[in-house]
Amino acid sequence: MGFAGLAVGAAMAGLKPICEFMTFNFSMQAIDQVINSAAKSHYMSAGSVKVPIVFRGPNGAAAGVAAQHSQCFAAWYGHCPGLKVVSPYSSEDCRGLLKAAIRDPNPVVVLENELMYGLSFPVSDEALSEDFIVEIGKAKIEREGKHITLVSHSRTVGFCLEAAEQLAAEGVSCEVINLRSIRPIDSDCIEKSIMKTNHLVTVEGGWPMFGVGAEICAQIMEGQAFDYLDAPAVRVTGADVPMPYAKVLEDGALPQVKDIVLSVRKTLHIHNDATQRV
Repeated sequence: MGFAGLAVGAAMAGLKPICEFMTFNFSMQAIDQVINSAAKSHYMSAGSVKVPIVFRGPNGAAAGVAAQHSQCFAAWYGHCPGLKVVSPYSSEDCRGLLKAAIRDPNPVVVLENELMYGLSFPVSDEALSEDFIVEIGKAKIEREGKHITLVSHSRTVGFCLEAAEQLAAEGVSCEVINLRSIRPIDSDCIEKSIMKTNHLVTVEGGWPMFGVGAEICAQIMEGQAFDYLDAPAVRVTGADVPMPYAKVLEDGALPQVKDIVLSVRKTLHIHNDATQRV
């Protein structure tokens, strides 16, 4: 709470602080500064007080750290007007979104993932340039498909890509969307994909109640893509319980590739290992 408040005050005074939480679980101690001070001051001051700050750090479940250190804050901070919230998946996402967040005049929450810090991704020459950024509010289609749309963010994007590879062997073509940005969310990209595939599965590591997937489903139901759905949208989420400590229970509480595969089969009415829809 102390250094978050200090950073918010520094931003109000004209600096551009980057406030790092060792884990976003600790941001619960500073949430009053993040929301009541950083997110609301520009609106409450009629635009006279700007708070150009970045809050960054690992988000979501790590491994073996139990309930108090295993939460996804995408829905928490995505709920709050005044904040921008991004959630990178690849190295390109991390570089481009962090640079965009630093250059943005608004408070931005950058939700990284601790379990992905050691992973390597191919990076283009363009992404290594000084001027490269990833626009906040724009999703990326990681894999094109025609039968079903998988929408995810952060680590579970990789799970969706693995599931899509497995399902391709069964003749199912999955389109995988990497949200990149939670708030604002790229509803247009999701809608266009659904109009092509006619099916939707959302995937996230957080809890199901009032989550990112729930918001996507609500926006689709209220928007023009709803009439294009040939089946109800399905959510794949973490279990609605505090994170267990035991590894076998922890694995069961988090979405896995098999859960995505089963949800796709359910949505497309594919029986077990059959290769054709019925």
